[in-house]
Amino acid sequence: MSAGFSPCALVPTYDNPLTIGLVVERVRFWLPNVLVVDDGSGESGRRAVQAIAATPGVHVHRRAKNGGKGAAVKDGFRIAHGLNFTHALQIDADGQHQVEDIPRFLEAARAQPEALILGAPLFDASAPKARIIGRQITRFWTNLETYGRRVIQDPMCGFRVYPLDAAIRAAAKGNAMDFDPEIAVLMVWAEVPIVNLSTRIRYLAREAGGVSHFRRVRDNALISWMHTRLVFGAILRLIFPT
Repeated sequence: MSAGFSPCALVPTYDNPLTIGLVVERVRFWLPNVLVVDDGSGESGRRAVQAIAATPGVHVHRRAKNGGKGAAVKDGFRIAHGLNFTHALQIDADGQHQVEDIPRFLEAARAQPEALILGAPLFDASAPKARIIGRQITRFWTNLETYGRRVIQDPMCGFRVYPLDAAIRAAAKGNAMDFDPEIAVLMVWAEVPIVNLSTRIRYLAREAGGVSHFRRVRDNALISWMHTRLVFGAILRLIFPT
């Protein structure tokens, strides 16, 4: 890797026993250092994570209680930074992301190490319509919160590369599904460059491990509150520029 560019993969997982092992194996083909953050999985998910804990290059951190995807990723930031990695390639544990795009994402991060590299999903027929509609709504709000700059093509995609120093400084409050859009907006506010890269997304059937942990009522409420905070924050930034 280039001097000053030392990336690892960051895989938050919660009860993904059917997919976590394969995801880590496929990720390691492109990126040998993988940090798995187990967000308080149940017995089967915990066993699946334990089964890969001795794999060379794999570092496992287990949270005692489930705190949400954002809480797991933020723990991962701190751990990866403490291990002297400069960047974290976040990828979901459910197998929906195209790992073959990892070299392209890493090359973009290496070429522009100060930038946040965001996945811009290309969906196939497996994508639930409700997910696509939800993304369009969130995109509307993030465009508003970034003053119509439209620099964030998709605020929800969990396939991205973070410059760790900037990600930690962003200090996102969200601990659940509100985390991904919030930290992207906060990093735009901090003048972190944004690079959007297209990537194909597939949704696996439940029997193949494609289990969603999106809690419709609670997560939608958290996302709504997050956008409320960010809209008021955007207004205050206009009134009291720093």
